[in-house]
Amino acid sequence: MKEIVDTCVWSLSLRRRDKTRINAHEQQMLAELRETIQDRRAAIIGPVRQEILSGIRDQVQFAKTEELLEPFRDEEVTTADYVQAAHLFNLCQDHGVQCGPVDILLCAVAARLHYGILTYDQGLMRCIEVLRTVGIIT
Repeated sequence: MKEIVDTCVWSLSLRRRDKTRINAHEQQMLAELRETIQDRRAAIIGPVRQEILSGIRDQVQFAKTEELLEPFRDEEVTTADYVQAAHLFNLCQDHGVQCGPVDILLCAVAARLHYGILTYDQGLMRCIEVLRTVGIIT
C-alpha cells in the first residue's frame, strides 16, 4: 500500500542536520521512510511539500531539498478532498481531538486513495485513531 509521508518524517530525513541526536523512534521512522521509498510506496501532497520547504532560508539548502523531493509527484488534491477534510475536522473535534488543516487534508486524501500515512506526529496520530475508530481510514 502506498503511504503519504507526513512533513515531520520528511523533515527528519531532509532537514535534521545532526542525525547523531535521533532517538530510537525517529531512527525507526527513518528506516520506514527508506523502505517506503525503496518500494516506491512513498507519496506526498502539495501542502506537505510546501511545509517541508517553508523556512529554509539558505537558497542552496532550499534547492537541494527541492531537488530531493522532485522524484515524488504530488497526489492530486481535489475540491472534494477539502470538503471531506472539513467534515473529518468536525468529526475529530466531536471526539475531542484537534487537527491541523494540513494534517486533516492529508487524512482526507489518504482515505480517498486508500493510502496509509507515515507519521510520528502525535496530533496527527490522534486524528488517525479517531478516523480508524469510525471506519474512515483503515
